[in-house]
Amino acid sequence: MPRPTAPGIHLVIGGFPPGSTAGHDMAYVQRRLLGFVDEVEHAQPTISSNFDDVETWLPASQLLLTYTSGPFPQPDQAAAIDDWLSGGGRWFALHGTSGGKAVSVDGDRRRRRMVRLDHHDTLGAFFLNHPPIRRFSVDVEAEHPITEGVTSGFETADELYFLEVLDRDAQVLLTTHLPADPDPRFGFDVENDTSVRPDGSRVLGLVRDHGAGAVAYVALGHTHSPATNGQPYVDESVVAGGETPPVFRGSWDTDDFARLVRNGIRWGLQPALTR
Repeated sequence: MPRPTAPGIHLVIGGFPPGSTAGHDMAYVQRRLLGFVDEVEHAQPTISSNFDDVETWLPASQLLLTYTSGPFPQPDQAAAIDDWLSGGGRWFALHGTSGGKAVSVDGDRRRRRMVRLDHHDTLGAFFLNHPPIRRFSVDVEAEHPITEGVTSGFETADELYFLEVLDRDAQVLLTTHLPADPDPRFGFDVENDTSVRPDGSRVLGLVRDHGAGAVAYVALGHTHSPATNGQPYVDESVVAGGETPPVFRGSWDTDDFARLVRNGIRWGLQPALTR
């Protein structure tokens, strides 16, 4: 009798600097993601808080699953991920993975702007900024294994990421409609808002081929606890008066986001599960 396939999944969950939560409840995210991974029979997960040892774990992994707030692959680590993807690996990236590094603008420490790095080209998306946490509707733009069974137009409260899509050939999975930044003073400096499309929509999820492998990215997923909160205020669509909830789960409390994550993990492991 053939031995059952034991798909390897490497998770990167963490903030910067090392050991920091960087404004997110990383312990909660780790529990939830490991719970989803545990639903996959024979799955073999490994976990890191950054990309420092990613080259160690990739050879034994079919899926790279990431949720970060600050850590990003250095050039040699990004190159290793590229090679692994080209050979057939799959990367399912969530939320802050599209960020990474910010620099001061004209020497003003109060103004910072995000910097495009090597891993953004691999993801096919680059984080610019987000307004205060708000309520919005998420539209499903394409039929794909990751969006299977997800309600088009599902409502959520989350950080609405402004993403510059770098790969014009990427398949857009999720969008929302927000033609203008409702609070330009919030967050990072944006010289040119390249995230808004001609119809006023913004991309929140995409998938792209990379050699024999593929990458999928979903921007949703902010969560914090009283000990990890870094939000100065939220939009009034979340709480009247804008006072930040001490515990915020946002999209994690919706069935549609849970389905997206489950689907994304299954999609990432599909080549291994069908052997």
